[in-house]
Amino acid sequence: MSKRITDSQLIGEIGESAAKTRFLNIGFQFDGRSRLEAGIDGIAEIMNDGTPLAKMIAVQVKATDKAKYSNETDEGFTYLLQAEDLHYWRTSNLPVILVLYRRSDDSFYWKEIPDAFSVEERKLVFDKNADLLNHQAADSIAQLTVSKAGHGYYVPPLGGGEDALVNMLPIKLPNEIFVASTPYSPKQAMAILLDKDEPPRFDWAIKGRTFWSFHDPRKECTAQIVDFDQVEAIETSTIAYHDEIDEQHNFSFLLKQVLRHQFKQDLGWNKERKIFYFLAEAENQNRAFRYRSSVNRAEADVVNVVKDRKEDHRVSFVRHHAFSARFELLLDQWFLIISPTYHFTTNGFIPHSYPAALLAGKKRLDNNASLRGQVIMWHRLLSGSEVPKDDLFGSHHSGEKYLDFGSPPSVSLPTTVPEQAWVSAKPKKVPETQDDLLEGL
Repeated sequence: MSKRITDSQLIGEIGESAAKTRFLNIGFQFDGRSRLEAGIDGIAEIMNDGTPLAKMIAVQVKATDKAKYSNETDEGFTYLLQAEDLHYWRTSNLPVILVLYRRSDDSFYWKEIPDAFSVEERKLVFDKNADLLNHQAADSIAQLTVSKAGHGYYVPPLGGGEDALVNMLPIKLPNEIFVASTPYSPKQAMAILLDKDEPPRFDWAIKGRTFWSFHDPRKECTAQIVDFDQVEAIETSTIAYHDEIDEQHNFSFLLKQVLRHQFKQDLGWNKERKIFYFLAEAENQNRAFRYRSSVNRAEADVVNVVKDRKEDHRVSFVRHHAFSARFELLLDQWFLIISPTYHFTTNGFIPHSYPAALLAGKKRLDNNASLRGQVIMWHRLLSGSEVPKDDLFGSHHSGEKYLDFGSPPSVSLPTTVPEQAWVSAKPKKVPETQDDLLEGL
């Protein structure tokens, strides 16, 4: 019997050759492997203007002649990974991408194989617009070589430069801070204030029987938790710029409590996720915020009621613009570091039971432009330069403005940063502090 090359072998060879040509046209090097390959067809090397960068990506090519993909529509399709392939890829010391090639329409799609992908959940979802393997995908593929541990390193992409907005707002602190002795622990002081008839306030900190606040406790309800004759006003810089890291942490806690109090009429606090979010004004009702963006005036639906697609009268969930806040002392300047995110409720007030899935879906749609807009929006609110749509008299904060926020700094970058290259480190769990005692209020 004569030897015969099967159609499957032939289309496989055609697919690998076509993929190599496509990577070369994009500007990457591509080296195919030997016949002994077990799930990696080639290695793509990132190049910048023809200069190899020694940043490698493992590529597996799956080719077909004209067959349709699973669940294929005009928008996308799904692809089920083989369990043995997934086991093999998970041991790789290189990022791995899957490239799908169809000869009938000369289409190329690509997708990263996530590290945390489980064998039980091994279905990839492809978007026919977002996942095309072309010149526009070069930056996204290059960013896969960025280290996810520590500060990592940056792979220069193939595009031009851009201006980057840093999500840090410089803080102008009050000139003086009030210090007093107290016989109470934070938990005891909190119980005393909650037990009284007048509205309590918690924009203070207690550490080692010493009370700190930017307001004069002798004139407020906090007079009940301090030694009245021991209250003293001192320069804020004495405490704010202390060399000891524990003292800086205590001051950071005070700043967060003051922020919560200053914007309590507009911003809620989610204890579990430790985020600030726009409060709803009424059940199942949108809320808009008008502000000036980089150039023009803009309006954002900061509380957005999302209806069920099948039953328009039924509310599926309510999405709130939100941010996580971190206070940092850098070179004798305190900053508020803002990380935009979202909070989800069922009707504007009751927390949603499954917010993680909703958040993941929304985050996938966010890009550099939308995040930039959110940072600008939060600056406008916190700085008081803009007021909410229905708040013409500026009553959106408590009336006491102890913290002033400057504009986020802008830096000019020589090259465009890939959209997904910015990753945040997973926060470390910290031991219980007075923060945990008060943040749930």
